[in-house]
Amino acid sequence: MQRDWSASLHGSHIYDYIKDEIGDRVADRVYDITRKFSTAVELGCGKGHITKHLTAENVEMIYQCDISSKMLEKTKISEDIPTFKMIVDEEYLPFADNSVDLIISSLNFHWINDLPSVFEQIHRALKPDGVLIASMFGGDSLFELRSSFQLAETEREGGFSPHISPFARIRDIGDLLTRAGYTMLTIYILMKLHHCFFSFKTDTDEIKVNYPTMFELLEDLRGMGETNAAWNRKVRIQKDSLLAASAIYTGMYGNEDKTIPATFEIIYLIGWKPHKSQAKPAKRGSGKISMKSISDLEKDRTETTK
Repeated sequence: MQRDWSASLHGSHIYDYIKDEIGDRVADRVYDITRKFSTAVELGCGKGHITKHLTAENVEMIYQCDISSKMLEKTKISEDIPTFKMIVDEEYLPFADNSVDLIISSLNFHWINDLPSVFEQIHRALKPDGVLIASMFGGDSLFELRSSFQLAETEREGGFSPHISPFARIRDIGDLLTRAGYTMLTIYILMKLHHCFFSFKTDTDEIKVNYPTMFELLEDLRGMGETNAAWNRKVRIQKDSLLAASAIYTGMYGNEDKTIPATFEIIYLIGWKPHKSQAKPAKRGSGKISMKSISDLEKDRTETTK
């Protein structure tokens, strides 16, 4: 319903600035792969934010899929790639096993209820050595807006309810892709030996957009079709809480020029379906250097440099 409403707005393209920018960046990651894909799928395509940046040099044929029929009517297609539009619920993919070379998606996965199942369905639909390239909003997106609403409602109403759709954390994405069977992920582990500290790092962007006030931000989110759709959300926000949230937002996060920033954390996902041609890790126990000696090697390198 939100996507249909957004697509039906007069001049709705003025709200596409974030999705167009991230769609372009996802397309850049397709260009980084020196290979031509015979069959591709843009899942949750919206207005074709990725497809319009692709060329026939990268993709021979593409299916644009979205749950909103009105959004599909506004979809932009590449001039030289045969394109087929399909109304598809992202949680029930219609593609046969081992039938697609490339699946791309931009800023759509946060709308999916059962993300582990969708990652598994995508994995089954991909051909061996096929690849998933996608972007999604990360857990720190719109933290300024979230905090402002929580503080305002706690002060005015004695408690708060969610007003922003939930986003995934970076660590969770890596776990889900691994469990679904993807290989050669963009996620890698940084290890700090002396403190036994492990953390995940992935391919991310942080985009800050400045708005005159919080109300312009809310208007743009509605125009994007990105307002909260959680079943337990409040239907309406009290006027006092809304005004208090705006004042808190400006007071806590406002810029010197009186504008307010909104942060969008973008996570990029790249995962491959296994194939015998792919590079494989060395067998366990085949290493020639003990992990215990790494600190000694670092000391030797430092002394040699001196």
